[in-house]
Amino acid sequence: MRIKQSAVIASLFFVIAMFLALPSVVASTLDNTTCLSCHDGKKAKLEVLGKEGEKRVLLAVIPDKFGQSVHAKMECVACHTDIKDNAETANAHTKDPALKLAKVDCAGCHEKLWQEAQKSGTAKDKPKLELIVKNIQAYNKSFHARMSEDDKTKPNASCDGCHDTHSFNVPAKNTPAYDQWRLGIAETCGSKCHEDQLDSYSGSVHGKAVMEKQDVKAAVCTDCHTTHDITSSSVDPFKLAVTDKCGSCHKDNLKTYMGTYHGQISTLGYAYTAKCYDCHGSHKITKVSDPKSTVHPNNLLKTCQSCHSGKKQLALAPAGFATYQPHGHTGDFNKYPQIWIAWQIMLQLLVGTFAFFWLHTLLWFFREFKERKAHAGEKHIRLASVPEQYRGKHVRRFSPIWRIAHITFALSLMVLTLTGIPLFYPASPWASTLMAALGGPHTAGIIHRTNAVIFAGVFFWHLFYVAYRLAKNWSSFKIFGPESLVPNLQDGKDMIAMFKWFFGMGPRPKFDHWTYWEKFDYWAPFWGVTIIGVSGLIMWLPNFFGAFLPGWVFNVAAIFHAEEAFLAVVFLFTVHFFNNHFRPDKFPVEVVMFTGTFSVEEFKHDHAMEYERLVASGELEKLLVDAPSPTKLALSKALGFVLIACGLTLLTLVGIGFFTQI
Repeated sequence: MRIKQSAVIASLFFVIAMFLALPSVVASTLDNTTCLSCHDGKKAKLEVLGKEGEKRVLLAVIPDKFGQSVHAKMECVACHTDIKDNAETANAHTKDPALKLAKVDCAGCHEKLWQEAQKSGTAKDKPKLELIVKNIQAYNKSFHARMSEDDKTKPNASCDGCHDTHSFNVPAKNTPAYDQWRLGIAETCGSKCHEDQLDSYSGSVHGKAVMEKQDVKAAVCTDCHTTHDITSSSVDPFKLAVTDKCGSCHKDNLKTYMGTYHGQISTLGYAYTAKCYDCHGSHKITKVSDPKSTVHPNNLLKTCQSCHSGKKQLALAPAGFATYQPHGHTGDFNKYPQIWIAWQIMLQLLVGTFAFFWLHTLLWFFREFKERKAHAGEKHIRLASVPEQYRGKHVRRFSPIWRIAHITFALSLMVLTLTGIPLFYPASPWASTLMAALGGPHTAGIIHRTNAVIFAGVFFWHLFYVAYRLAKNWSSFKIFGPESLVPNLQDGKDMIAMFKWFFGMGPRPKFDHWTYWEKFDYWAPFWGVTIIGVSGLIMWLPNFFGAFLPGWVFNVAAIFHAEEAFLAVVFLFTVHFFNNHFRPDKFPVEVVMFTGTFSVEEFKHDHAMEYERLVASGELEKLLVDAPSPTKLALSKALGFVLIACGLTLLTLVGIGFFTQI
C-alpha cells in the first residue's frame, strides 16, 4: 500500500514538474511563430511597460510581407543573436520585453556569408552577395555611416532606416513591382529624415512627375545622390559626379554643357565652376517657363551673379550674361543662328585651308621623292652650281631683330598651345595630367594670358617696325616689287608652275625673294591673331564686353578662338614644318631663321630669280658673309630640333584629343 502511495506521489510530482517546466520548454523553442506571438503586426498596437513604467511600442512584423522578403527563410534569432535558444535568455526577454537588445549587425552577417561563398566557390548567390558586400563597403565610407550629431551613439542612417529588414525585397528591374518600389524612394528618404528636401522636391518638375504622374523614369533621390556611397553635397566628388547623373537623362544638355568653359573645367576634375544645380537648382527644379525658375529670363541674371559677383569678379555680371546660351550648339540655325553661322565660317576656313595645303604638301613630297630617286647618289644641291668665288660663303637673310621676334613668337605660341589644349580636349586621356602639371586651371590661365600678351606684343611691335621702315624708305619702296611681301600676279603664276612641276608637266619654277607659300605664312597670322586675339580678349574680360554686347557674342567668341587656334597649330606643325624642315631638300632641319644666313648654293636653289638678278647687278657681293662657326651652327641645329620636337609633341596631343573626341 505504501509502495503504491509512493508511486502515485512520485507520478504526481513528475506531472507537476513537467507542467511547471512547460513555459520554459515553450520559451526555449524560439522559432518565428513564437516570436510572432508577440510581434505580429496584424494585432492591435503592441505596447509594453518599460523599466520606468512608461509605455514602449514593440516592433511589429507583418507576417505576409515578411514571408515574401529576402529574409523569409531566416529565423528571427539568426539576426537577434543575443536572444539565445535557451530558457535563461528566452525567459529574460519574455519577462521584460523592454530589455535593451544588441543592435542587429546587418553588415557583419552579409560579410560572413560572402566569405563563406568565396571559400565554397560554387554558391549560386555569390554575385548577389558580392554586390551586397560592395554596397556595405560603400556605406561604411558614406555620409550616412557617420555618427549623428543629435545622438552620438547612432549613425545618420542605418540599413533598416532605408530597408525594412522584415519586409525588404528589391524587385527585379523592368517589372511593375520594381516600378512601384522606385516610385516610393523619395517618400522613404523624405518621410524619415529629409522632410524639408521632400517638401521642395514634391513641388519640382521631377517630384510632380514621380508623385503625381507616377513616371518611373523621372529622377528620384538615388539617381542624384546614389544609394549606398552617399556623400555630402558640398564635397568635390559629389559636385563632379552629379553633372553626369543629370546628363544620364538630359544627354543633349550635358553634351552642350561640356562644351562650355564650365563643363571643360569640370571634365578636367575641378569643381569650382558652375554645375547643373548651380543654375537650375537642386530639389526645387522647375521648368524654364516657370516664373519661379532660377533660369527663367527674369531671374537668369541674378542666377549668374550668384557666382559672378563683385566679390569674386571685378564687377557684377552685366546684362549681357543673361542672353548667353549655355546650351547653344552649332546644329540648330533657327534657335542659334549666330552660333551656326560662326561654325560654318570656321568649318569652311578649316576645310579649305587644309585641303589645299595638305594636297600641296603631299604632291611636293612625292615630286621631290621621285627626283631624289632619279638622282640617287647625287647631292640634291650641287656645289658646282655656283661660281668658285661664292663657294663657302653665305647670304645674309634675316637680321638679329627678326630672328629674336621669330623665336619669341614661336615659344609664346607653343606655350599658348600647351596651356589651351587641355580645355579644348578636356576628356582626352592626357588632359587632366597636363592640367595638374601646369598647376591647375587658375595657374594655367595666368600663363596662357601672359603669353597671349607676349604674342600680341611681338605682333604689334612688328607692325610698328614695318611702318617705320616703310616711312623711312617710302620713296624707293615698290608695293609689288620683288622684296615686297604683298601678293602679286607673279605669285599666282609661280603657284600654277609649281603644280605643273608636281605632275611632271614642267620645270620647277624659279622664285624671287619671297615664295608664294612664304607670303601665305606671313599674312596668315594677320587674320589669325585678329580672330584669336579679339575672341580671347572678349572671353578674358566678359564683364566689360557683356556690358554692351549681347550674350551670344561669347558663344561665337568661343568657337572662333578654339577653331582658329586649332587651324594655326595644325597648320604650323604640319604644313609650315614641311615647307621649312621636312621637305627632302631641307630635312631634317633648316636653321636659316636661327643663324640668319644660308649658303649661296641654297640661295640659288630656293631663290634662283633673285640670285640671277643680284649677280647681274653685282649686288650679291654686298650680301655675302662668312659661314657661321661650327659652334653656332651646332647650337642652331639643337635649338631647331628642340622646337620641332616640342611642336610635334603638341601636334600629337592635339591629334589624340581630336580623334578621342569624335
